[in-house]
Amino acid sequence: MQPPRFWHRPPGLWSTLLSPLGALYAAGTARRLAQGQPSKQSVPVICIGNINAGGTGKTPTVIALTQRLQAMGHTPHIVSRGYGGSVTSVVRVDERAHKAADVGDEPLLLAAFAPTWVSPNRVDGAELAVQNGADAIILDDGFQDPALHKDLSVVVVDAARGFGNGKVIPAGPLREPIATGLARADLLLSIGPKKAQSRFLEAWGTPPCPHLTGRLTPLQSGMDWQGSRVLAFAGIGHPQKFFATVQELGADIVKSEALEDHQPLSQALMVRLEHEAMLLGAQLVTTEKDATRLPDEFRAKVLAVPVRLEIENWSALDAALTKLF
Repeated sequence: MQPPRFWHRPPGLWSTLLSPLGALYAAGTARRLAQGQPSKQSVPVICIGNINAGGTGKTPTVIALTQRLQAMGHTPHIVSRGYGGSVTSVVRVDERAHKAADVGDEPLLLAAFAPTWVSPNRVDGAELAVQNGADAIILDDGFQDPALHKDLSVVVVDAARGFGNGKVIPAGPLREPIATGLARADLLLSIGPKKAQSRFLEAWGTPPCPHLTGRLTPLQSGMDWQGSRVLAFAGIGHPQKFFATVQELGADIVKSEALEDHQPLSQALMVRLEHEAMLLGAQLVTTEKDATRLPDEFRAKVLAVPVRLEIENWSALDAALTKLF
């Protein structure tokens, strides 16, 4: 489901009417966190989480942090709950044996960068990662999960969308109040172009923790997109961001299809998109994450556009990482 439009508009009738339910949701989150008994691991646990529900850029942040730790000589493993997958016990993701329907699309993508564990219980996944040689755990999501002790928590937010209307689900897009969440965060990372970063600070002010800024940039693949006619589709948190990226590459988007976040790419859907692309004389393109959900027979027919996170200044994060080891 796409989030309600009023979540990203100034507070109005619906957000006001739903605010009491939002207060109950926030109280439930606070109670769960207060009653938890976090499991302390023998290696640092670094959480990449968010306060907003939905996509904020956690996956590219996990990839960037993984590569940063590897460049520092560490052996990070990634632990995820595997949203959208069917596995019911802890499993190490195997790119050759697993599909997105088994382990979720994000873990399948992340497994290309570091050993990745899908576990309904994050503690089990972390313990197995340590047993298999991890000297750091990168927790993909889980900021509101008290099961694991976090040695470092990075909250990720989309600079353009910010914290929406500032209210908690269902009155707004937040899992908990901003002040409450940022009080537990060690770092805040806002992702977006410079204009969006400026608007973010104007709207939300200086955060109470060190603030990193970054932007997503297409990975140079040698493909010349200039003037290419494309049918772009995406089932991510904010599909419009992907469409803007494709346009920035110089492609001519003759049609764009915004799917639900993590939407299965069924045979019927892909046949329809292929037919529409043929009629338009266009190439099918999608995100790197969506590509993990493609039916096998469509993998050669669809081009993926990978993006990577570029952080403007790593110093605050590097200093925090150095203290962990």
